[in-house]
Order: sequence, then C-alpha cells, then structure tokens
Amino acid sequence: MVIDSLQFNGPCTCGRSHRMETELCVVESGCLKKLNDYLDKYGLTGCTAAVYDENTYQATADRHPRVSYEIVLPSEGLHADERSVALLQRQLPSQVQLIIAVGAGSIHDIVRYCAYHAGVAFVSCPTAASVDGFCASVAAMTWHGCKKTMTAAAPRIVIADTDIIRRAPVYLAKSGFGDMVGKYVSLTEWKIGHLLTGEFYCRRIADMTRNATEAVVRSAQGILRGEEAAYENLMYGLLLSGLAMQMMGNSRPASGAEHHISHMIEMEPAGLGIRSDALHGEKVGVGTLLAMEEYRRLADLAEPVFRDYAPYTEAEIRALFAHKTEELLLENAKDAASGITAQTLRANWEAICREIRSIPDVESLRQLYETLGVKSRLPDIQVPEDAAAELLRCSPMVRNRLTLMRLRKCLVQGEA
Repeated sequence: MVIDSLQFNGPCTCGRSHRMETELCVVESGCLKKLNDYLDKYGLTGCTAAVYDENTYQATADRHPRVSYEIVLPSEGLHADERSVALLQRQLPSQVQLIIAVGAGSIHDIVRYCAYHAGVAFVSCPTAASVDGFCASVAAMTWHGCKKTMTAAAPRIVIADTDIIRRAPVYLAKSGFGDMVGKYVSLTEWKIGHLLTGEFYCRRIADMTRNATEAVVRSAQGILRGEEAAYENLMYGLLLSGLAMQMMGNSRPASGAEHHISHMIEMEPAGLGIRSDALHGEKVGVGTLLAMEEYRRLADLAEPVFRDYAPYTEAEIRALFAHKTEELLLENAKDAASGITAQTLRANWEAICREIRSIPDVESLRQLYETLGVKSRLPDIQVPEDAAAELLRCSPMVRNRLTLMRLRKCLVQGEA
C-alpha cells in the first residue's frame, strides 16, 4: 500500500490550496529493508542519524538502515517531554542533516521536535500501529507537566514495515484503534464549530479522515488474528489522519474532547489525584466513549435551556491544577468559545443535535471494544469511575479549542 501525497496537494473545493511536506508513505511487508533505496530516490542523503529506543533497536535488528550514527535511547521511562528532548539533543552530532525515527509514538514526537529545532529533515519508520501522529507536523509533548501541541517537523517519507508492526505487542495496535475511533468525536466537533462560528471546514479533509476511520473499524477484528490486511488498514488510517492534519495545518480534524480527556489524565491534576500508565490511544479510546455518551445525553434533552458562555475562572483552574495554573491561564487567555451566546446555541441546536446523532451508536462501539479486548472504562486505565464528572467538566481547560464539551457550560442542564 503506497500513499502518494501529490494526490492531496493543490487547490481544493474548500477554497484553500493544500500542501503537504510528506511526499510518500509506504505500508508494506519488508519495506524497512529498502529504506536506503527510498532515501536515495528522494534525495535524503548526507549525514544521517537513526534514533531507536532499546526495544525498537532489537525489534528491527535484521533490517537496520545504513546510517552515519545510531542513537539508542533507554526504553524505561521514555516520554515525549523536555527531559527526553534534552537527552537526544545531547547525543545528536551537529553535522547531522537527516534524523530517522524508528519506533512508536514517543520516539516520533521526540525526534520530530528535535528535527524541527535543528532545521533538518525527518523520516518516519513506525514499529507499531499505536498512534495517529506519525505524519503530523506537530508534536504532542508533556512540557514541564503541561500537555502541549508544539510545532515540529513533518516526515519527508514514512516507511511502515508490516512485518515489524504485526510482531509488536497487540496492545499497541489496540491503542491505535482507540486513537482512530476518536475521530468520530473530533470530526463532529469540527463541524459544530463551523456551524457556530463559521470556522474553516474542509469536507475533503473530513471525508478522508472519516473514511479511514470506518475502514479501521470494519477490519478491526482481523487485528486479533494477526491479519496483514487489518494491520495495513489500521496503519493506513493512522497515517491518513496525520496527513489530514498536515492539510489542515493543525490537529482540528483528529483531536477533540476525547483527546482533551486523555490530556487531562496525562497531566495528573492535583485536585483529582489521578495517575494512569495507560497508553495515549487507550486513554483516547475511553475518552471517546465518555464524550459520545455525554453528547447523546445532551442531544436527548427534552427542553434545553441556554445561557451565554462564561470562561473558566482562575479559581476553577487552580482548584484542579495547582502549580500548573499559570500555564493553563495562558492557554485559555483567548477563549475559543468567547462570544458564544444563548441565542447562537438556540438557533443552531437542532443542527448540532443532527451532527451528534450522526456519530455511531455508543453501545455498538462499546461491544466492539469488548470483542477486541480494548480498554473501555475509566478503571481499565487506572482512573476511578467517580472522576468522570470532573473529567467532563474540566478537560476543556487543557486545550483552548471550541468543543461541545466546553459549551456544556452554556446549557443549564448540561452539567448533570
């Protein structure tokens, strides 16, 4: 399976001209063995460093590319944060012109961030179908304890070897599935944002993301059987989601309330006293079901009563996030929902409810989770069930984006 990004470049019916930095994605058995050929073909030559963690170095032992430098980071405690960035930056020779990430989500975010700040090219070699960010032009970082989406390098090419990906622990693929089903929520919220504020919306980007998500859902049970086609579909969907973010210029098509719930858990707010070692996609998968259930409840309100939007106060933020308050005050300084009035919501509520009801039935999706053995409830990710109400109420604080979860503050019966 080959994705030629040229098909996505150029003028679009949305009125914009899309351009992607990623030139090629290959999802095939054994393609990592041909990486040097692809590098030569696309002019990616010169001083090169391949970055692994200890696990991915071993997993790819029979197909390491020829490079100038190999850098192996410790697997234990490796996260996409300022400490891991500093660790890699100390080991990167100044003359490096190309950095290859050989690993899963954390390795990619660390490498793409360092490549961007070094002003060098970046190539992606995923070793697991675990997250949707391989093609992204942003890095999801935990920076001094706060979850941030930071500008980073998009890969020039992506070489996803299904031999390696299928050998990875299956829980990594289940995490990737969780990351993909979140698109049902994020796409709905993007459309709602467009309805309420005239926010830019591209049907082509939305459709390609939705189609990729549905292909993943249709073939998901094949992951349990190790079917190559199922892994190809999952990897294709994850890559296409990243390409959609490149076309958009941000993560709007791929990240909504379900990701904000995940981000809030990852930030370990002092006021909630929660901590989870679950993978990003596992948390997103649980957040997806929480958001879907809540949105369906809102759509079923018999006589909703609306009020003008009121931003989060410093007291609300400080009660949960303590020493991280200043970062979150800065994040929410220009509130994405400011100016949303009761009248605006009332006039658009019927259309909003139609969008909510276009999301797949939450119980059918929950049954698929159970069939696949995908984590579906907060206790599955070490978060107590009674934290749900605060996660729904406060997760919009972590990312200043217009979501229906943020707009629950405008419904008198919204925060049940």
